[in-house]
Amino acid sequence: MYSNKVKLRFVFIIVFLALITLTTFTVLKVLKDNVVYFKSPSEINLLSEISNKKIRVGGMVKKDSVMMNNNKINFIITDFKNELYVTFSGTVPNLFEEEKGVVAEGFLNDKKFLVADKILAKHDENYMPPEVKKSLGE
Repeated sequence: MYSNKVKLRFVFIIVFLALITLTTFTVLKVLKDNVVYFKSPSEINLLSEISNKKIRVGGMVKKDSVMMNNNKINFIITDFKNELYVTFSGTVPNLFEEEKGVVAEGFLNDKKFLVADKILAKHDENYMPPEVKKSLGE
């Protein structure tokens, strides 16, 4: 019915579509595993269970909450409704200070405690990450 040339083209198209589908699936899977979600302390408080995935928490550094020992810093992130205790080992950014915006990235021990492996501070007097601004406005 069909010539060998047509059959070969059909097989080629099927293999090509299968490879495209497999490549797309693989890329999306890898990207999904590397996505870090941003949450406020209030959103974390509403979580039903704590996952072992890396998470970003943003808000304001609570006044009089920063305590430094050697190379370790403990502080509280607040969204003025709920608070989250954060511990971080390492050097904090120069712009990190009390009553300023901050984003901490790390792993939750429970709904009230985060072990951070990265601290991000705002770069400008007027700048605030859109996610932090939105969560503070709610």
